Amino acid sequence: MGKGKIGAQCAHAAVGILGRYRGRHEAVFRQWEASGQPKIALKVKDEEAMADLAERAQQCGLMCYIVRDAGRTQIAAGSQTVLAIGPAPKSRVDQVTGHLPLM
Repeated sequence: MGKGKIGAQCAHAAVGILGRYRGRHEAVFRQWEASGQPKIALKVKDEEAMADLAERAQQCGLMCYIVRDAGRTQIAAGSQTVLAIGPAPKSRVDQVTGHLPLM
């Protein structure tokens, strides 16, 4: 994916996780907003690794959301492009993602 496409997919992930969880976890999202809405972009090897991370995040009780592309531009429809995890304390997210390199 090009840089613009990556940025758009990350935005989809942020909006997606808000839409899926905000109603049930309002206090968590308010705290996240009050702390500047931190976000960190990390690299994964492939879709399989992303799915494994999502499973681990769920097992740890973390909110997560996988973006599946519509296929209108650079990649095939249904491709998993971005996994959002959180918001949650950094220490909890790092239990799942701490081994990954920054983008």
